[in-house]
Amino acid sequence: MRRRREFLTATGAVLVGAALEGCSLEPGTRSAAGAPLPAARATLQLAPVHASPDRITRITVCTRPFRARGPRLDVERVGDKTVVHNYGHGGSGWSLSWGSSAIAAEKALATGEREFAVIGCGALGLTSALSLQRAGGRVTIYAKDLPPNVRSSLATGVWSPDSRICFDEHATADFRQLWERMARRSFDTYQTLLGLPGDPVEFIDNYFVSDDTSRPRPAAPAPDPRPKFAELESALLGDLTPPFEEFAPGTHSLGARYLRRRPLLMYNLSAYARMLMADFRENGGQIQIAEFHAPADFARLREKTLINATGYGARALFDDQSITPVRGQLARLIPQADVSYALLYQDTYFVPRRDGLVFQVVGEDDYYGFGDDTTLPDRAEALHAVATIASLFRAT
Repeated sequence: MRRRREFLTATGAVLVGAALEGCSLEPGTRSAAGAPLPAARATLQLAPVHASPDRITRITVCTRPFRARGPRLDVERVGDKTVVHNYGHGGSGWSLSWGSSAIAAEKALATGEREFAVIGCGALGLTSALSLQRAGGRVTIYAKDLPPNVRSSLATGVWSPDSRICFDEHATADFRQLWERMARRSFDTYQTLLGLPGDPVEFIDNYFVSDDTSRPRPAAPAPDPRPKFAELESALLGDLTPPFEEFAPGTHSLGARYLRRRPLLMYNLSAYARMLMADFRENGGQIQIAEFHAPADFARLREKTLINATGYGARALFDDQSITPVRGQLARLIPQADVSYALLYQDTYFVPRRDGLVFQVVGEDDYYGFGDDTTLPDRAEALHAVATIASLFRAT
């Protein structure tokens, strides 16, 4: 989910957003800094989202791999193999994938080998494999499942580089520097993927809606004894996106509500994963279906250097009990070509992916779904998410 904490603290309420249909601002609209914006010729018109239960095509559940100390990127010996770890990114796997995989590839290449195995074929596995290929390596991916049947394919699909990346107490100066390196490397890479056939990556408008008709102000957070999640993006990547634009009631088509807008990167995961798979194979990469139950199983591989990109699967494979599952469910609806904006409203997030509209209950804070490893779809939760977004377009 995209910067939920930022929106809560910036507004004192849960906000949602919408993208525009021939956008514009009315007189009286102000920027996030409060400065008046130029008058525009028309009101911001938002194409209604066709949010109804009969348009649900699928309900999917994934388990994000959260580690209190952040992603695992160390190197260890397993028998006669060198294993470079690249997992545990919480809700930031796709967002940090290129930067994290560049680091993992550097460590693998430092062994002097030029033939590598990558374990796993999700976000981190595919980008690890491509990073090694681009450095001249020969790569084979070993995986039990391939996209779209991997956890990464069940992600929300938006730029969220510090979504449950670690607890704040572990966000040391060294970690912040590492995280920023990963985030900027990834963001730069995504800019090279814009405008490609199928729109694997694109910018959309991300809107946050408040029922407060006045300009929302920060609210003092309630005391919470639980560890605080690190918030890094606004402090370290503030130059990558413009400030929020604000829309008062009467300047948009969502009635008596207050809106804020900011651009956001979105990944159309079906097209994006297919593109990565095609690039890997065109570069001579091989894929073998294989299942590993313990690190000792790596002994049967011919490669001496491996990148372990198994995500949540590393909890069982390496008995890594530092991984905490964070449940995330998506209600997927029939795509809608005229809707190109994301919304956050009350406890629900909507993303207009081209491979199917995505509706997700995100709760009141980042602990929603924390510690929950259940993967059985909850239809009542899906119906709630769809109904919440549908309510925005009634009598507006």
